[in-house]
Amino acid sequence: MSFEALNEEPEVRGRRPEGDAAPERDGWALEEGDAIAPGRTAVRLLGGGERYESYLAWDDRLLSLVVVKIVRPSLVHDEHSLEGLATEADLLLRLRHPVLVRGFDAVLDGPRPHVVLEHLEGSRLSSLIRKQGPLEPEQLYPLGLQLASAVHYLGGEGLVHLDVKPSNVIMGAPARLIDLSIVRTVEALRTVDHRIGTDAYMAPEQCDPVGRGPMTPAADIWGIGATLYHAAAGRRPFPAGDRAGSLEERFPQLVLRPDPLPYPVQPGLAELIDACLEPDPAARPAPAELAGELERLVDTLPKRPVLSRFRVRPRRRDPLGL
Repeated sequence: MSFEALNEEPEVRGRRPEGDAAPERDGWALEEGDAIAPGRTAVRLLGGGERYESYLAWDDRLLSLVVVKIVRPSLVHDEHSLEGLATEADLLLRLRHPVLVRGFDAVLDGPRPHVVLEHLEGSRLSSLIRKQGPLEPEQLYPLGLQLASAVHYLGGEGLVHLDVKPSNVIMGAPARLIDLSIVRTVEALRTVDHRIGTDAYMAPEQCDPVGRGPMTPAADIWGIGATLYHAAAGRRPFPAGDRAGSLEERFPQLVLRPDPLPYPVQPGLAELIDACLEPDPAARPAPAELAGELERLVDTLPKRPVLSRFRVRPRRRDPLGL
């Protein structure tokens, strides 16, 4: 799993106020062989964001490579950072779904609070699009189906991911949805009055929770739609907003509809993506409904879907491609 630094970190409460300059990010500067914790050794830095950095590491207990997500040195006593890490650790160790990244361990106190994640051999969807352009139907249809299955599972657990986007999808067989750091319960979201998510992939109710909330699992359907649009067209569904402007200028999705998807995107997929990007959450398909429609599209493919660069040929066909 590649945790490259991104310019699209999600907005959550506890971040710096809008307009404030970003502080210089400090890091652990661990080199190959340096101990992260007893039995856990750094291999190399993978990248990081505002509050955390991630290392490829070796775990003696698992006898395997893992990804270790560590709170930055200056934030080891920061309440918001530690709460976020604790929440993510709980979810990683509790949730079990083939399309969700797995967690193996968590150390929430001590000199380097961290969580231990599985190491995935695959590219981020965002990197794949940037390097190779739009995806083919053989990749798009099963990708959408797998993301719908993950969101369906999360909804059944009373959870909303809130940050479904190409950089949070690791391509493989199956794809994996990563980064549970801003997951919230449906119950907690009923009273949330601040924005949560990444600007370009936020549903209208995430952009304006006071005027259009509350946020519900339908926000993740929007995220799937925005992700599939990006993967199908090679570009985001809405133009970049102006963070210094008004609410509507920062979030074009509040006032605009996405441009029609270009040929050769099949009409069936285009209609599904458009339905996912309905401004009204109640008008978006439920995850199971979306999965059913995508499964029908998968059945029309002339050859077995391949999400990674390697062709996988199981003995019997699984409609989810799992």
